[in-house]
Amino acid sequence: MAALGKIRKHGALLVIVIGLALFAFVAEEAFRSCESTKNQTRQQVAEVNGKKLSVQEYQSMIDEFTEVLKMTQGRENFNDEELTQIKDQVWQTFVQDNILGKEAEKLGLTVTDQELQNVISEGNNQMLMQTPFINQQTGRFDYAQLQKFIAEYKKMNRTANPQMTEQYDKIYNYWKFIEKTMRTQILNEKYQTLLAHCFLTNPISEKANFKNKNEESTIKLASFPFTSVQDKDVKITDADYEKKYNEMKEMFKQPIETRDIKYVAFQIKASAQDRIAIKADIDSTAKKLAVVADPTETVRRANSLIPFLGVPVSEKAFPADIAEKIKTLGEGQTEPFENASDNTINIIKVLSAQQLPDSIQFRAIQVGAATIDEARTKADSITNALNAGADFEELAKKYNQTGQEQWLTTAMYENAPSIDKDTKTYLTAINNAGMNEIKNIEMTNGNVIIKVIDRKNFITKYNAAVVKRAYDFSKDTYSAAYNKFSQMVSSSKDIESLKKNAQKFGYQMQNEDGIATSKHMVANLKATREALKWIFDAKAGDISPLYECGNNDNLLVVALDKVHEKGYRPMKDVKEELRIFVINDKKAEMLMKKAEGVKDIASAQKKGAQISDLTQVTFNAPAFVAETGNIEPAISGAVAGTAKGKFVSHPVKGNAGVYLFQVIDKKQNAAKFDAKTEQQELKSKSMQAAGQYMNELYLKANVTDNRYLFF
Repeated sequence: MAALGKIRKHGALLVIVIGLALFAFVAEEAFRSCESTKNQTRQQVAEVNGKKLSVQEYQSMIDEFTEVLKMTQGRENFNDEELTQIKDQVWQTFVQDNILGKEAEKLGLTVTDQELQNVISEGNNQMLMQTPFINQQTGRFDYAQLQKFIAEYKKMNRTANPQMTEQYDKIYNYWKFIEKTMRTQILNEKYQTLLAHCFLTNPISEKANFKNKNEESTIKLASFPFTSVQDKDVKITDADYEKKYNEMKEMFKQPIETRDIKYVAFQIKASAQDRIAIKADIDSTAKKLAVVADPTETVRRANSLIPFLGVPVSEKAFPADIAEKIKTLGEGQTEPFENASDNTINIIKVLSAQQLPDSIQFRAIQVGAATIDEARTKADSITNALNAGADFEELAKKYNQTGQEQWLTTAMYENAPSIDKDTKTYLTAINNAGMNEIKNIEMTNGNVIIKVIDRKNFITKYNAAVVKRAYDFSKDTYSAAYNKFSQMVSSSKDIESLKKNAQKFGYQMQNEDGIATSKHMVANLKATREALKWIFDAKAGDISPLYECGNNDNLLVVALDKVHEKGYRPMKDVKEELRIFVINDKKAEMLMKKAEGVKDIASAQKKGAQISDLTQVTFNAPAFVAETGNIEPAISGAVAGTAKGKFVSHPVKGNAGVYLFQVIDKKQNAAKFDAKTEQQELKSKSMQAAGQYMNELYLKANVTDNRYLFF
């Protein structure tokens, strides 16, 4: 009881303590929740129609598409520019698929499994022609080949032959991508077909369309060009700007935030001393290259931009300047020569030039065993059996392989960064094998037995060692350039001081406007993602740190000039863009007043108009006026509404002047009216106009693009 009394005595204090404890617990959970949400946001690449895309999902989509392109193009890798294009294509596909998916869901549009299977079995879809399941005799998609592959894939022993399993996995994954893409394609076609049937025509519009393009007029034109009034004679006020801004306001609406920057960039180049040192090094390399039997190490030590593969490749494997010289060189070696366009010094040594097939069809059996001797013995046995007439495919199946026909093209390996010894042995053997010849190729860990079935498209292939060395700057040159640029950046505290210091140090400040988060580079320089992130985190007037970018040969500093929020750009930001329109409106008013009371061409000429004749003026084809150097749709419209022999009722304001005219003649050309033709043309025009539907849907999809934070 005494204890209870003490508790009651300090009850108020206990309530406060317990309350604070509860608050701390709730606050901690809330903080954890906020942190969790922030972490999710940090990993979010984009959002479309409420659907979030994580960085992991986006990377997975990029990897999938990259593998697809590797298969279709026979490539092993892609350069930075190609990878950027791949990322953009994946992004556009993600956005369009999500936008279209939502619209299709609203309308109840779907693509059933049966519909997809019907398209596949018919074999007419163009995407099917990009698959490996093509009948070589008919050149068409072979549904039976696909079914056979899928059946084999599902039954195959995945542990017996890991290399073949990997190959089958790639083909299967590629096929699933084709299926997925075709499903989206069919859905898109359904949506567009539904959209097309929303556009109808009628007999009146069909006849009007025919008249508008076939009724030709000849007119006598009087032109009062805007250039006849000097800008200094035009008085404009803020009210004039305000009026024009309201008229054109929709032109200044932007769906996303953009930013304007000012920047100073400097590219570091080799000094005269650097070039002399590199030239001396290349001269030494040329002497070594002339005497060595295997140029692999000599090319590597020379830091050549082109690796030596040691196998015959086509001229496409080399840059244009090298390929041109190789074709005329034959076997031999050039003296070092410079190429100013890519800032390099080069040497070529052609070891051989042969007529070889560009495409080779063959079968293969890989032979392995517990020991290398066992593998060699087993390979000899298989080779003897094949030479004795054994069926290649049946024999391959005994070793858990298909032995199916496959193609090797030069493009599959000639752009590889390097080729190991075994691969060189394999490629050399298959390139030089004759028709139906069986070859037992010894490799480091086993044997490969091949049988060449077909050899196509004979071309000249070159085994050539090329040293292409860039005139790079030295460390000392880089250090001097960096220190100078760094001094300029550190002494610049605002945009104005950056501009002054740039001039002082011999640099030039430049502008780049309208930067959005979808942009990949700043100042058209590679490796500027950190600068891009800074731009969207900075405030107007801020100066960035110094960035090393490009191919580690550029220095960059950025100043954030303006921020344009999503929505309508304010008039003050677009005043310069409005100025020409406002001035032309004022000039039009002055010239129209000048043309008051003019009733014929002669009177117009007396008031200073330039007179000309225009023929074949139709409503559908805007008239071109040589006197003002502009296309003037307004004249075509006014002529269509003016009868033959009549003078226009009032002056016409155009893009570059004010006009008066008299219709001299009107006649129908030789075309004959056909309702179906006009109907189809009007539908095509409507569909063309509606073709922007994806842009409209995009604007309503609340797209957030944060790719610049990750890629």
